[in-house]
Amino acid sequence: MEYNDLKIICPDDCGNAPKKYFLKELSIAFAKNDLAFIIDNITEDFNWNIVGKKLIQGKDSFVETLKQMQNNKVTELHISNIITHGYDGSVNGTFILENKKIYAFCNVYKFISPRNNSKIKECTFYVIESL
Repeated sequence: MEYNDLKIICPDDCGNAPKKYFLKELSIAFAKNDLAFIIDNITEDFNWNIVGKKLIQGKDSFVETLKQMQNNKVTELHISNIITHGYDGSVNGTFILENKKIYAFCNVYKFISPRNNSKIKECTFYVIESL
């Protein structure tokens, strides 16, 4: 699947449930740095824990961090798994930057409600550079 100049590879079953589809779209929004989509789907007190690096607290700080990361253009996003259950969800896979560096990632999300269409209040982001 192509999203402008972003190549997306994702198993077909990643869209077979509303929360899985939402996390797929959120992952694509992160890769495209689609701030509008991301801002609309997180809480004001959103926390982003980049494991081993830093904890970003609050929507405004998070958005500022994303703006600073806009130079790191993702060219490919490979989603391996999307898992959701109740308040929790996770996405793992790899992404490739324009400079050809490859990273393996896992995002673990906490929703404000177990219902569909609920905003995200927390994301724990695990990322390592791959060979």
